[in-house]
Amino acid sequence: MRIDLLSAVPSLLQSPLTHSIVGRAQERSLVDIQTHDLHEYSTDKHKKVDDIPYGGGAGMVLTPQPIFDAVEHIQKESGQTKPLVIYTSPQGAPFDQEEATKLSLESHLILLCGHYKGVDQRVRDHLITKEYSFGDVVYSGGELPALCIVDAVVRLLPNALNDVDSAMTDSFQDGLLEGPVYTRPSSFRGHEVPDVLRSGDHERIRQWKQEQAEELTKRVRPDLFEKYQSKP
Repeated sequence: MRIDLLSAVPSLLQSPLTHSIVGRAQERSLVDIQTHDLHEYSTDKHKKVDDIPYGGGAGMVLTPQPIFDAVEHIQKESGQTKPLVIYTSPQGAPFDQEEATKLSLESHLILLCGHYKGVDQRVRDHLITKEYSFGDVVYSGGELPALCIVDAVVRLLPNALNDVDSAMTDSFQDGLLEGPVYTRPSSFRGHEVPDVLRSGDHERIRQWKQEQAEELTKRVRPDLFEKYQSKP
C-alpha cells in the first residue's frame, strides 16, 4: 500500500509516522508513506497556499492550485490515476472501524489535511472521493485526524501486527466494544482477576468475554448495541 499525505504544515506529521506499528510497517515494506508540503506546489511567488474567502468572513481558505497540482503530480509519479483522495473535515461522514477496514484493502490513498478555515469547494467537488469526520468537534488542522486514519488502516495490513489475531479482537471489529482485560499479578491490592479467566476453560472464557463486551456496549454505546442486535 502507498499513502500520501498533503499538508500545509507537514512537520506536524513526521514523528508519529516513524514509531510503533506504523514505523515498523514501513521498515517491513508493508506500506510506503510519503508526506508533501503544499507550499512546494504553489505557483505563487511567495509560495502561499491560502487566501481570503470570497463573500467575506473570518479566516483563510486553502487555495485549489497547489492541491490540484500535488494530487496530479502524485498520480503521475505513482502511475495510479484513480487513488482514493480523502479529506478530513467536520462535514464528513464519521470515521469508524468499518471504514478503516475498507481503506486497508485499497492500494493507494491520498490524504489531504485541511487547515485554516477549510479548503476551496472546487477541491471537494472535483478531487475528493471520501470525507471523514472525527467527532462533533473542530481541530486546528486535519493533520491529527489524517494520522488517526493512517494508524487505523496500517495496523490492519497483513503482518503489521506481531499477533495476527490482535486486530480482529479490537473494539468495533465485530460491532461491539472490547470488554475488560487483565494481566499479572492475579491479585493486586486486594483486587482479583476474575476466576473464569484463570480457569483454562476456553469456551467459558469466550462466553464471558462475549457477555462482558455486550454488557459494556449496551451501557456505554446503546446506539452500537442496537445496530449489533439488528445484524442478521
